[in-house]
Amino acid sequence: MALTYNKFNSFVSELGLMGHQLNTDTHKVALTNTAPVATNTIFANITDLTAGNGYTAGGSGATNSYSASGGIGTLTASQIVWTGGASAMATFRYAVYYNSNTHNVVAPLIGWWDYGSGITLNPGETATFKPNSSSSGTVFTIA
Repeated sequence: MALTYNKFNSFVSELGLMGHQLNTDTHKVALTNTAPVATNTIFANITDLTAGNGYTAGGSGATNSYSASGGIGTLTASQIVWTGGASAMATFRYAVYYNSNTHNVVAPLIGWWDYGSGITLNPGETATFKPNSSSSGTVFTIA
């Protein structure tokens, strides 16, 4: 299922103010069951999923890369796989992509995806975050 990228409004501002180094900063994907809103600005605005049973507080690191060619910039990131632990992992619906580095602000938000309904991983079950439905997919393009 292809998911739609939603950007946080502050990402545009922070990008213009050098609040992101898209190629070398550490990016993470966190899970939540509380809907993000476009006006959220930093990771502390997000209700992070309860840690445990396959989930680490603050989410998992995404191997990211930014490149530009012909006037188009592209951010790609690796897939992330979560596996349910000894008990069911807390239910989530949203994947939030953010920059865990600090430039102008602490942990600025970039974007999020909505899975459409809550997902609970039972022991041994997996959920895979794939930007743009690819194992190393496009998070977004800037044209």
